[in-house]
Amino acid sequence: MSVDVSQMLFVGTQKGLFRLFADAGRKRWRVEGPQIAGYEILHTFFDYRDQRTVYAAATHAVWGTHIYRSEDAGKSWEPAGPVPRHVRQLYEQGVDAVWYLASGHVSDPQIIYTGIAPPGLFLSRDRGQTWTPVASLNEHPTRNTWEPSRGIFAIHSIHIDPLRPKRLYAAVSAGGVYRSDDGGQSWLAANRGVRAENLPERYPESGHNVHRLIMHPVNPDRLYRQCYNGTYRSDDGGQTWQEITAGLPSDFGYAIAVDPRDPDTLFQIPEESSHMRTTVGGKLRVYRSRNAGRDWQALTHGLPQEHAYVTVLREAIDTDGRDPCGVYFGTSGGHLFASCDAGEHWELIANYLPRILSVKAVVLAD
Repeated sequence: MSVDVSQMLFVGTQKGLFRLFADAGRKRWRVEGPQIAGYEILHTFFDYRDQRTVYAAATHAVWGTHIYRSEDAGKSWEPAGPVPRHVRQLYEQGVDAVWYLASGHVSDPQIIYTGIAPPGLFLSRDRGQTWTPVASLNEHPTRNTWEPSRGIFAIHSIHIDPLRPKRLYAAVSAGGVYRSDDGGQSWLAANRGVRAENLPERYPESGHNVHRLIMHPVNPDRLYRQCYNGTYRSDDGGQTWQEITAGLPSDFGYAIAVDPRDPDTLFQIPEESSHMRTTVGGKLRVYRSRNAGRDWQALTHGLPQEHAYVTVLREAIDTDGRDPCGVYFGTSGGHLFASCDAGEHWELIANYLPRILSVKAVVLAD
């Protein structure tokens, strides 16, 4: 099969990392791997600033937590250096796992961020060789409202505003979304309008169990979040939120993604409930909105519509930004689906992989 090496997927699983390469039409895919075999790959991050460096957050029941780095677009991997950990004894254990990796602003190619469990945000100025804790968030005055969720107790969904380099976002599970406007020196809880049915106060300042936060790359004031209770949109950089759950079959889920070319187009995969945590009614459906969540359409062509009791985790969906948009997601059953027409049609491009934890779509510049 002739492949387009500019189109790749990094698929993190419970037993290692797989790379997939597409043919020119994104219809057929070649699978390579596993790399970093035996490790759970919770998140991968491709550094578009140099078009070759990839980072992977890896954890192992015996060998512990590591950050791996590739300098050749994922062909080979080496540990990046010591992992970040809490050094001021905020928690009994310094680090349980690395959950998220993100680049700094394009103006500084050395900076990367990571979110860990227990909840900690860390900054590296040397591409992951050393780490500095962002104490202003890690020791935030609202930290006493944070609590472990069933899945994780960590910081994830780290975003840097491309138009305002000093504006940062991070999400805490369970704690909520936080925003900094001064490069991380101070942080404000950004949860106004988000309900929390599991807490005594229905609309608290903090303590929310946010599953995933997305910032749109073209319009960074447009944010989306999937929470323990509902799907939400912000049009003002997280100052206020509007619930957009109406039209979805459930208010629970993890996986949400946007079309990088269109701030109004997003994709969501609802789950039955916080108790069941599988697809609603055993039907694997991707819901798409073309108008920022005002209306939703179920996309099912090529997806199983009976006895498909699987979970799609928070980092197990991604989009590629091509025209039309490619959408990719993996399931707890090890099945990887792709659509090259914004969800109209779906193809199973890999199956019988280990449990899929993360998916990252990469399109290299010509």
